[in-house]
Amino acid sequence: MKIDNTKDIGTYSKSLLTNTPVDQSSEVYKYYKNTLPSFPNQAVYIYSFKENRMVYAEGWEEILGYKDDEITMLTIVSITTPRFLKFSGELNDKAMVFFKGIKEGLTEYSFTLELEKIHKDGSVVPLFSRVGVHKATNGQIEEIIGYSEVIKTLRLGNVMQYAAYGPQVAQFEEALNKELFNHYAISRKEKEALALAAKGYAFKEIAEELGVSQSAIEKRIIPMYKRFGVKSLPHLIGFAYQNNIL
Repeated sequence: MKIDNTKDIGTYSKSLLTNTPVDQSSEVYKYYKNTLPSFPNQAVYIYSFKENRMVYAEGWEEILGYKDDEITMLTIVSITTPRFLKFSGELNDKAMVFFKGIKEGLTEYSFTLELEKIHKDGSVVPLFSRVGVHKATNGQIEEIIGYSEVIKTLRLGNVMQYAAYGPQVAQFEEALNKELFNHYAISRKEKEALALAAKGYAFKEIAEELGVSQSAIEKRIIPMYKRFGVKSLPHLIGFAYQNNIL
């Protein structure tokens, strides 16, 4: 069944995902069951765009209470807590749109985010999640893979934290940022620059430390003033500590 009535996830994701669970009798499932490692407090899924279904799921009952043969992409998306739901949906959308324009090295791309999911028993579970391209042919994504890990010590504030990885990581992160400026969100590179500013580094010194231009550092830090409603760098740093960014 196609997702057609969940307003809080992006429209692009709606057109790509189905509500079909894994078939544990399939050869694909058996192959991944025998080849993919499993770890405590971690769940994994592989979603196939060719089969329009989940083709592998493992560990979901342990971390979120859902049996592996009942978990679907719709379930994984919809059990995100309200304050993270729209943000994570838009992040997924922007990533998929970006991937659509990449023809080589697709399997080297991934992104991470910290968010909360609602356990089947109603409790809130803090997760660190990573989503990446698992299989691609001729510039077309065939499968994506997602890992979610329970981190009990993870302190989630009101600011969404995410990171992008891949050969064209600067362009990937820029694509994500364009959609996410309307949210309380911060990227890995922004956090990296801000952490040095909190140590007393000037913009020029931060640029030298990270091997980029001073203007690049200014573009990472200055836009956060408006995004987070602060008027100065000290105010921004204080905000970062209050919201568990630093």
